[in-house]
Amino acid sequence: MVPLSWYILLGVVLFVIGAAGVLLRRNILVVLMSLELLLNSVNINFIAFGHYYDDFRGQIFGIFVIAITAAEVAVALGILVALVRNKSTLKVDDVTIMKG
Repeated sequence: MVPLSWYILLGVVLFVIGAAGVLLRRNILVVLMSLELLLNSVNINFIAFGHYYDDFRGQIFGIFVIAITAAEVAVALGILVALVRNKSTLKVDDVTIMKG
């Protein structure tokens, strides 16, 4: 059986990679993928602690986070499609104001 500390370490590594991607990258798609990494690292920790304590609440929170992430991706991709049609760029620096 895999110890809990390995899951925590995996979650921390994914969280650091996601945070670095959000803070350092300039492409909006890469920033969205980095946000997905952040939320997946949280899911790993929720499910690992839920399994460790024999409680289903970690898995329930994980399912809620997945549902919220799916809604976030749908809204973000809709905004990106509208943005590319108007500005034809995905650089964060070029897109500072959302007025048409």
